[in-house]
Amino acid sequence: MNNVFVYCEIDKYTIEEVSCELLTKGRKLANELGVQLEAIAAGHGITGKVEKEILSYGVDKLHVFDDERLYPYTSKPHTSILVNLFKQEQPQICLMGATVIGRDLGPRVSSSLHSGLTADCTSLEIGDYDDRKSGKHYEGLLYQIRPAFGGNIVATIVNPDNRPQMATVRSGVMKAEKVAEYYNGEIIYQEVAKFVPDTDYVVKVLERHVEKANNNLKGAPIVVAGGYGVGSKENFDLLRKLADELHGEVGASRAAVDAGFCEHDLQIGQTGVTVRPKVYIACGISGAIQHVAGMRESGIVISINTDPDAPINQIADYVITGSVEEVIPKMIKYYKENSK
Repeated sequence: MNNVFVYCEIDKYTIEEVSCELLTKGRKLANELGVQLEAIAAGHGITGKVEKEILSYGVDKLHVFDDERLYPYTSKPHTSILVNLFKQEQPQICLMGATVIGRDLGPRVSSSLHSGLTADCTSLEIGDYDDRKSGKHYEGLLYQIRPAFGGNIVATIVNPDNRPQMATVRSGVMKAEKVAEYYNGEIIYQEVAKFVPDTDYVVKVLERHVEKANNNLKGAPIVVAGGYGVGSKENFDLLRKLADELHGEVGASRAAVDAGFCEHDLQIGQTGVTVRPKVYIACGISGAIQHVAGMRESGIVISINTDPDAPINQIADYVITGSVEEVIPKMIKYYKENSK
């Protein structure tokens, strides 16, 4: 009762990265609250193939729903699983990824349970809350933290009275860390028919086509990112040359994408991809909060900017004052001369 729950997205037999990140965060939240971490896995043919991986993140109890009609994902059966399970188990927190599936499933579940939902959180914490109007004091609430008003402020949202407290989190915002390779958690193989009526299987996926991404921004150890200050499409080619030399990937700020300097799938930030490379080279990027939200977990940040007072310089480990046209060719030349 009142445990922390994580909905695990499963593609065939693979647990999605965002779910692993949320299991890690869920474990930390459960420890702070002194409760257990529970997980939900729903799919087809997953029995015996996903349990060990999910439990390794410190899951105390795993609910497995295995039925051929649960994969590929469709809205109604998965919604019924969560709604009916939550009515039975009464969790205090539910986390899921801010993915295509999570953005479809989360609102349906929260609407059915009248629980409320905070989407696209960038941070989750446990804290207390004093309601000035009612005079009530609440302990151990989930602080659901996310950018608001176009990223101009960071809002902390709480849900004092309704349960579960639900939040979706984007992939890459949190770090996945296993607790133990063989974690001794309980596995419950649920009877799907008790949770999902036959009338829910009204939609059948006839064909599913998945295209591989053109880049590997999330997994790249080095990211060379350009902003509006890069100036042109041609100058973005300089960033690509540097990234090729460093065996990294090219990213961009929203301003650069809106200006047509590069493709939308390279966008890093609140409305793009979240990255955490070992080295992040920010070229002509001002450092708006919307962009910083997508790269602040980077190991080393190098800023190349003509403006010595650019906000990005405040979080950079190294600052190079100069234009992209001046600095990037010199970096490429120096790297070629000094690398083996």
